[in-house]
Order: sequence, then structure tokens, then C-alpha cells
Amino acid sequence: MTLVLAAHGTQDPAGAVVVEEIADAVRRRLPGVPVEVAYVDVRSPSLTEVLSRVSGSAVVVPAFLAAGYHVRVDVPEQILLSGAESVTVTPALGPDDLVLDAVYDRLVAAGWERGAGVVLAAAGSSDSRAIADVHRAARRLSVLTGGLVQVGFITSAQPSVPEAVASAGPRVAIASWLLAPGLFHQRLADMGADLVSEPIGAHPRLVDLVVRRALSAGIVDLSTMLVAQ
Repeated sequence: MTLVLAAHGTQDPAGAVVVEEIADAVRRRLPGVPVEVAYVDVRSPSLTEVLSRVSGSAVVVPAFLAAGYHVRVDVPEQILLSGAESVTVTPALGPDDLVLDAVYDRLVAAGWERGAGVVLAAAGSSDSRAIADVHRAARRLSVLTGGLVQVGFITSAQPSVPEAVASAGPRVAIASWLLAPGLFHQRLADMGADLVSEPIGAHPRLVDLVVRRALSAGIVDLSTMLVAQ
């Protein structure tokens, strides 16, 4: 069985490097499991291309922080086009608590201190369910920071990140709700905050979640793993 990490894709080479870093970390955690990277937009190979050359069954883990259009439409369409007959799709990665732990770590590493305002900056979506996922993530991050976390969107939804920053107080940090570097993260530097955290990237907690998703989908026989350990 093959694990396919399905990411959005970006024209920024640094973004592709991060996705490969996540895949490499998962390979180390799941020795013997083939791990492939696919993209549903912008970059290749596409999910259709990867699945069409996979031998046997596959587990697709959508590396998205909300279950928006790409997860609900593009992923199943590309699976269908591949002709693959045995594919299991796990839930998207966000807004799982493990991802929020990673976001909090990145925020602290950027220099945020308690008492400063926080804006969770997300890419945005026209899908109301994806927007709801971002707001759920902000509520979870509020628990970790001990204060109300505002939501701001880079595109396609309101409020915008600058609007959220303006309402969050005199000292504001942007917590990046982005998986990898790219144009969206670059734009955050000019949106009025005192500091911006790094994208989540190959944070150990995110890798933990990918592995958990794969194991829950039956990527390996858990009893075999326990014996091996």
C-alpha cells in the first residue's frame, strides 16, 4: 500500500521543498511504506498522475488545513480520472489540534509574547465549510494563547488580514495558517503586524498527524509494527 501526500502546489520552489521535507519525515516514521508526493493544482505531478502509476492500493492524505474546494472536489475528481480502484482518502489535516500545536510553536518561535494580539492568517476560500474550519482553528489557538485570536484572510473571504490586524490591538502577531512558503506567506510581511510566524512546514506535530491519518486508514498492520518494535 502506498501513502500519497496530496498538497495544493505553489510556484515557489521553497514550498515544494517543504512538502518533500514532510514526506521524508513520514518515510522515516513509516519505514517500508512507499510515500509519494502529488499536487492538485499549480505543480506536477498531479494526484491523477501519481495514482495512475501506483501499484496496488493507496491512501491519500490531503495536506490541506481546511476541507474546501480542493479537498471536496479536486481530490475525488483526480482520483476518479486516475482509474485507481483501491484508494482511501483521509480527512484533511486542519483544523486538528496537532496542527494548532505546531502553529503555536511557530508563533512563540517568532517572538510572540502573551499579551500581544494574534491574528490567524489563512489563505481564504469561497467554501463556507472551509471558512468554518479556520474559525474553529482560531478558537483552539485562543485556548493556547490565553486570549482571543482574530481571523484574517489573505484572499477570497472577509475580514482581510490587514482589517483583522487593525482590530487586534496595538501589538499584533500574525500566526501563519499556511502549510508552506509561497506568495501568500510573502504578502503577510506587509499587512501591518509586528511579527509574522513561519508556515507550519515539517513540524513534528504535523508529521505526527499525517502518520496518524495513514495508520487510521490501514496503511500498515499495527500489530506488525508493535512486534517489530
